[in-house]
Parts: sequence; structure tokens; C-alpha cells
Amino acid sequence: MEWIIDPQTWVALITLTVLEIVLGIDNIVFISILAGKLPANQQARARRLGLSLAMFTRIGLLFSLTLIMQLTQPLFTLLGQDVSGRDLILLAGGLFLLAKSTHEIHNKLEGDEEGQKAKAIVSFRGVIIQILVLDIVFSLDSVITAIGMVNQLAIMVIAVVVAVGVMLIFARAVGDFVERHPTVKMLALSFLLLIGVSLIAEGFGQHIPKGYIYFAMAFSVFVEMLNLRMIRKAGSPVRLRSQFTDAKG
Repeated sequence: MEWIIDPQTWVALITLTVLEIVLGIDNIVFISILAGKLPANQQARARRLGLSLAMFTRIGLLFSLTLIMQLTQPLFTLLGQDVSGRDLILLAGGLFLLAKSTHEIHNKLEGDEEGQKAKAIVSFRGVIIQILVLDIVFSLDSVITAIGMVNQLAIMVIAVVVAVGVMLIFARAVGDFVERHPTVKMLALSFLLLIGVSLIAEGFGQHIPKGYIYFAMAFSVFVEMLNLRMIRKAGSPVRLRSQFTDAKG
């Protein structure tokens, strides 16, 4: 237990916790979008259960370090590229994200009638199953990051629990904000498409630095926040368009 009084341990814990929160942002967005398809009285429960499942999935994977390391071992070679169990999971998760995000974007663009039909057939169990599938994929990335940063299992578990606790606090705010602003929801779905492509690339052994992805996402959010502020100051999108038309005239 000497690691408890080691300053380097606390630095590692804080750093890993922050990274776990950052890596969990896409998880929050996905859970919020799926929970938004449920009736209002079930959405908060779905968000809490989804994030709790994410926490237990990550902790379970941390206690299966031997299995995690085995997943990185090549299973077979395809077109000169070694393919491991981790690669297969990332490929499946990326394809699932692409399919799910494309389906959600299609429903949004088809209009309210199609959206109501889609919402009517959604069940609480179905949403939780979809969340659990993506939790496994996102957790794998998170756990591999944790294993690469620190050696003490206790630090990894504490970082995961704290990170999920922080995400639970802000999950409702994020979900409500996404649901109130359709353009933000569309942007979030586009982020999931981007993450899906990056997972597929990782599965094929093509590493895309996470910094590039998060910078692109942060810049897009910044531009969208400027758009929302401009619309709010103008009063409404209709008024904004009329002002733009007058300016052109």
C-alpha cells in the first residue's frame, strides 16, 4: 500500500481520471441519443443504467488483464495484416456505430412521421442492449489506455469509478441539451460517424491520433455554439434568415 503516499501515484490517478472522462464523452453522447428515443420518464433511468454498465464493464475488463493482453495477439493474417481479437471487436464496433448513426440521421431527415414510428417501436430493453454493445467497444479502448499508463490495478479502478461518477453528474445536462437543439444532435451523430470510421481504421491497424479527432470535434462544437448564440440573439432562425436576405438585397 506504499503507493498511496507516493505523489507520482496521485499525479497518475488524476491524469488517468481526466483521460477516462475525455474517452467517455463519446459514450455519454451515444447514451444520450439512445435514451432520447425513450419516453421522458425512462430517459434518466436509461442514462444512469447505461453509464453504470460502462463502469462495471471497464472494471470487469481491468480484472481480466490476461484476457485483454491475449486480445492483442494475432489470430490470423489477412492480406499481409495481422488480425487480433481486439481488431475484430473494434471493426464490429465501428461498423455498428456507422450503421446506427446513419440510421439515426436518416430518421431525423425523414421528418416527424418517420421519427414517431421509430420511437414507437423502441423498448427500454432494446436501448440498454445497444448501449451495452457500445460500452464493450468504448471500454476496451479505455482499459487499454489505463493499462498503458499505470501498473497498479487499484489506481485504474479508482480512476474508472471517479470518471463514471463525473459523467453521471453531467449526463442529464448533456442529454437535455442535445435533445433541445436538433442541430447539436445532428452534429453529435456526425461525431459518432467519425468515431466509427476511426474504430474501423484502428481495426485495420491504421492508428489515427486521438488528438486530431478530439480537436475536430471541439472545433465543430465551438462553431455550433457560435451559431446557437447568433440565432438566440437574432430571436429566431426565421428572423435571422430575413436579416440575411435584407443584407443581400
